[in-house]
Amino acid sequence: MTEVPGSERVLIVLRHAKSSWSTGLPDHERPLSPRGRRDGVAVGEWLTAQGLVPDRALVSTSERTRQTLARVLAGGAEIGPVEFLRDIYDADAHDLLRLVQATDNAVHTVLLIGHNPTLEEFVHLLARRVGNREWWASMDAKFPTSAVAVIGFDGDWTDVEPGVGALLNYAVPRGMPERSRT
Repeated sequence: MTEVPGSERVLIVLRHAKSSWSTGLPDHERPLSPRGRRDGVAVGEWLTAQGLVPDRALVSTSERTRQTLARVLAGGAEIGPVEFLRDIYDADAHDLLRLVQATDNAVHTVLLIGHNPTLEEFVHLLARRVGNREWWASMDAKFPTSAVAVIGFDGDWTDVEPGVGALLNYAVPRGMPERSRT
């Protein structure tokens, strides 16, 4: 379990890593590109460096989100039980909110791996627009593949509502350690 000062609950929102469009496969079955595989490892290394250890992971059933999780683990991240949910693939921001609100309160830190534009909308729905202006400006410009937003909440998961979260951290692979992307 990760303890983040001032936050009883922590949600790590991760957009899947860069996928390949050259396979001709249906969208749900598209795998990661070589860059996506590298970026996934970088995210795992970054989570470890930040001391973020999710107690639970909620992951879309798409091939690229499954592979992103595998690459994050290859990067050294430690993650508790994983639940693959088809509903995340087609979810909107309010569907994800209900999913988070249903989380058991024994869980402190949740990793959510999904898709855009929903994840970008979800982060903007949950987190107050305060804190690091560079993070917000970066997210306003784009929530790229492998982007990670860390949001803290006070209270129980059932207390999570729009605008109650605090953006604790935000990173994208280009800002992560160079060794991760080689």
